Amino acid sequence: MAHPAALPLEIALTVPQRVSKLTTMVVHLKPETESRLQELAATTGRAPDELIEDAMIGYLAELTQVRDMLDGRYDQIKSGRVQPIDGEKACI
Repeated sequence: MAHPAALPLEIALTVPQRVSKLTTMVVHLKPETESRLQELAATTGRAPDELIEDAMIGYLAELTQVRDMLDGRYDQIKSGRVQPIDGEKACI
């Protein structure tokens, strides 16, 4: 019996649509932020670049979610499905 790693690529259920390419990016941090990052890296045993990667993934996902919500709300207002509330009246 053939070892699973030796199976032909044609039987793969999914094939990546594109190959990821790692690129290097320089990130400039304030000294206090760098210190906090290094402290967290030492505490968690994770590399600083891994922590930054995770933080950026989370930040971009949240930003996309907020942008989608705002775009949807704008579309609702523009179409008349939702009426905007005057800011001054909302504070009363």
